[in-house]
Amino acid sequence: VWLSKLSSLLGCNSVEQKIYVELNNTVPCVRLLNATHQIGCQSSISGDTGVIHVLESEADLEWPLSKGPNPPYMVLLESSLFTRSIMMKMKNESNRVAGVAVVVPNTSPPEFSPHTTCPNENTGVYSDNYGPNLAHCNTTVWNPRGNGLSYEEFDFPVFSLKEDNETEFIKQCYLDHNRAVNGSAPQYPLCAMQLFSHMHAVTNTPTCMRRNDINFSINPGTQKATVVSRDTLLLEPCFLGTLLLPVFPVLSARFLDSRAFFWEVSTGAEGSVSGFVTLLAAAQALREVTHEAPPTRNILFAFFQGETFDYIGSSRMVYDMENGKFVIDLDNIHSVLEIGQVAVHSGTNLFLHSDPVEELFSSFFVPLTWVKNLVNNLQSSTAGLSFLLVEPNVSQPLPPSSLQRFLRAQPIPGIVLADHESAFNNRYYESFYDNAANLNLTYPSDLSPEEQLEFVTDTAKSLTDVATVVARALYKQAGGNESLVNNIKADPKIVTQMLYGFLVSSNNSWFQAVMAPELKNILSDPPEYYVGVAMSSTPTRLVQYLLANLTGAATNLTQSQCQKPDELPNESRQMYSYLWVQGIVPPNSTERDSFCVRASVRLTKAVSPAFELGEYASKDYSTWTESRWKFIKARIFLVASRDLEMLTLGVGVAVLFTSLLVTYFISTKADVLFSSTREPASAAY
Repeated sequence: VWLSKLSSLLGCNSVEQKIYVELNNTVPCVRLLNATHQIGCQSSISGDTGVIHVLESEADLEWPLSKGPNPPYMVLLESSLFTRSIMMKMKNESNRVAGVAVVVPNTSPPEFSPHTTCPNENTGVYSDNYGPNLAHCNTTVWNPRGNGLSYEEFDFPVFSLKEDNETEFIKQCYLDHNRAVNGSAPQYPLCAMQLFSHMHAVTNTPTCMRRNDINFSINPGTQKATVVSRDTLLLEPCFLGTLLLPVFPVLSARFLDSRAFFWEVSTGAEGSVSGFVTLLAAAQALREVTHEAPPTRNILFAFFQGETFDYIGSSRMVYDMENGKFVIDLDNIHSVLEIGQVAVHSGTNLFLHSDPVEELFSSFFVPLTWVKNLVNNLQSSTAGLSFLLVEPNVSQPLPPSSLQRFLRAQPIPGIVLADHESAFNNRYYESFYDNAANLNLTYPSDLSPEEQLEFVTDTAKSLTDVATVVARALYKQAGGNESLVNNIKADPKIVTQMLYGFLVSSNNSWFQAVMAPELKNILSDPPEYYVGVAMSSTPTRLVQYLLANLTGAATNLTQSQCQKPDELPNESRQMYSYLWVQGIVPPNSTERDSFCVRASVRLTKAVSPAFELGEYASKDYSTWTESRWKFIKARIFLVASRDLEMLTLGVGVAVLFTSLLVTYFISTKADVLFSSTREPASAAY
């Protein structure tokens, strides 16, 4: 019995493999929801199928949208045609479009940003009550290249394909079977594609969260959505000092996260990585000088997650400060220096952005000199470097930044350091093209991966200079010894190693050495910075362990002692974190020199306050959620004509009824057909 079942299963799989060609290198667009609506893409519950049409120009849309005789169509297009104009035309004719597959090339177009022109415009500081003339990017459009595709809703699936053998196979299938010749309809069989990306969540976050609380279905996964949130990484306090000091300068990196139109392809090179790599390098540059001559104030480094989705991390930190759930409160903050996008220079200057509304009312809330002091500390820290720090020539709002969430709660002196005076220099903001190539991160072709890890690129040299300025300015701002300021320098080798690890491959010898043994499997090529709940917190963990190694101290604790330091004198988890790391492999050895790192690194959850308060329709906090799904799949196959399908169905039905009639006839006459002639029994006398 089992042998026959196994044979049956194997036979079915064999038939399926002969019919379908599975596509393995695909990434879908998924559905996201907030307080008011839903965005993204999805297929029907059974997947969407269409005849493949390769779009060669925008004029070629006429075939799938009106002239083509075999709708619906699965449109395959190059990334150069992945524009708002084309996508909206297909959205408006979605009854003839089954789905879209976008071929992502190995080279980048001149520009592309699927984000909006005004990122996070509804959750920043500017509103009808605060700087109304600056709200909604009225004076400065930060992302003029943004086409808003990431915030549209499409009723059909949209997948990305890599420019590889699979894509060439699809195109060849189209050429062999689907391409019209002289305007005539192609002959069957036709090459078709089927995309599966059905999303369970619908409408908006309040609807989904309400359905989460109601057990109304046999399948508990049917209407679930989950909160887009991750960890916020904090260093508290940064260096020598005491928590009893009344004021802290605060340095916060821009983001740890990024996003793109497609799920799981967010590299955020300029948008995220340039900022937090600079911050990490600045922290390392301050290590020695703060031990030698501790400043009079503590420094708090903060790395926020979820900022792309309406400032999840920073809004949670401010909320905790306001409610006494954080190590300090808002009144303890002396000033904020935030690192924005700093890697793409259009000239020799970097720009210091401040809030013009705060400056206008500075005599009532914050002394103007506090902001000016921070500006002066930054500008005077560029000695011996190749660029200057200048303020914008015009009065304009702060760029999208975590600082805005602090200003919503309380006037605080703050500066955002960025490489743009007005509009972003980043041509690929929040897109899959914001990668290593966008930062000109290139290596000689004859270098091995380990040699590339050590190769100091021009980008690394540039960010090293920025990190040096940041470290010097922070030391001054914290009241450090001015005579030691020019001795503070970031390490270009560490910067180049971080850029390689975060943008090329985190699975390298240096990252392996600073990670815990149980986390070695998260190292990848390269990490992804999308913050959805189905993703791992790889960037958070990488930054946590790097920060601990760059600012902490190696101890002589054993692994068991490292796990339970409170049992030892002079060790305390209340003051420090203890991390067991793999260490390097010494020469002529196969075993790693593992050790315990003591550091002041803390992790706190970056869950939006809206979900803690149960206010799923909140206008003050992020309400973004991500839909769940059962599976994601894509495949191609040859489809027969409708007439042949109906003929096959008709023959199949006829054979079925014929077999039923034959079976019925045989069963009713079984006693006659299968009776055996018996000899009469011998009579007994």
